[in-house]
Amino acid sequence: MSEVLQGVDTFTQPSFSLGNRLRRLLWGVIWTLLFRRSPTPCFEWRNLLLRLFGAKIGRGVHIYSDAQIWAPWNLTMDEESALGRGVICYSMGPITLGKRVVVSQRAHLCAGTHDYEDPGMQLLTKPIQIGDRVWICAEAFIGPGVTIGEGAVIGARAVVTKDVPAWAVGAGNPFRVLKARVLGGTTQ
Repeated sequence: MSEVLQGVDTFTQPSFSLGNRLRRLLWGVIWTLLFRRSPTPCFEWRNLLLRLFGAKIGRGVHIYSDAQIWAPWNLTMDEESALGRGVICYSMGPITLGKRVVVSQRAHLCAGTHDYEDPGMQLLTKPIQIGDRVWICAEAFIGPGVTIGEGAVIGARAVVTKDVPAWAVGAGNPFRVLKARVLGGTTQ
């Protein structure tokens, strides 16, 4: 269920309820005072703070202190996944990471956009789904509504606006598949 208010003119009214905005304000204070200032090895501390705000965080997850999570209650990370330094997780809508996903430094996961054909620029949220064992390289952009299949590799600074098949390696703006990913000499 989307938390976005429908039929709103985003030029004159907020797109989210007062309750949502207050939760984000409180999260911003906690992020600034307790999350952002925590020492690098304090992954469990940051995971606890995120869980307190509704994130579903698996065992062994590593989230660096300068990763920015917009709405923790829209974040799900399975076991042994990581958000690297400076990652932007713009979780206006659900963002789900499978097991052993690596999101490298300064990558941007964006689960929100606007309906540019609507005079009020209605905000839209579209979930991002990232399969197990995916690597999103440095400064890549993953757009709203994208599903990335298991084992895929998204090259540095790639711009992904369409689904990516499993075990594909690709890069570019726009993203394009370059080859199949091979592990240990065998194609998956």
